[in-house]
Amino acid sequence: MGISKITRNYQVTLPKDIREIKDLNVGDKVLFVLEGDKIDLVKMSKDIITKTAGLWADLAETGVEYEQRMRKGWKKRQLL
Repeated sequence: MGISKITRNYQVTLPKDIREIKDLNVGDKVLFVLEGDKIDLVKMSKDIITKTAGLWADLAETGVEYEQRMRKGWKKRQLL
């Protein structure tokens, strides 16, 4: 396991052993998964995209409706 410093542009260099373990290469896309205080780095693949496609298809509201509902809640909190 290695240590890396966050640059002024909020970038980090992945240590070699981590790149090898996760099979990360130049141009790969990664997903950051937050679990409590830990952040996991997951290599994106077509398989992940396929598995998540349509994940939200059965929701009762659209993304726009959800956002509008959330914003109404923010306005109520601002008035208090």
